[in-house]
Amino acid sequence: MSVEVSDHPRLGQIVQILKGRDTGKFGIIIQIVDDRFVLIADGDKRKFDQPKKKNLLHLKLLEAVSSEVVDSLTETGRVTNGKLRYALSKFVEEQQASVHEKGE
Repeated sequence: MSVEVSDHPRLGQIVQILKGRDTGKFGIIIQIVDDRFVLIADGDKRKFDQPKKKNLLHLKLLEAVSSEVVDSLTETGRVTNGKLRYALSKFVEEQQASVHEKGE
């Protein structure tokens, strides 16, 4: 995962949902609709074929970008739900590991 600081959404970027039913959960940007909206999916509740359209004001753009998801989207135009789940679980594990290291 690459880490870059930017206020513009990017494909493959991991986001935290701030508003709505899924508040606090994570998703991955799979399409940028316009300057206000993106489509996100998590491969579990929100599959690639039925992504959620979210307003950028309702999302926290995180620094992590999944290179696997970006590569798949640019090569084939789609990404498997398994790859989305894997990228999110890897991100959550890294977050927990860094919190755990700081706590000791």
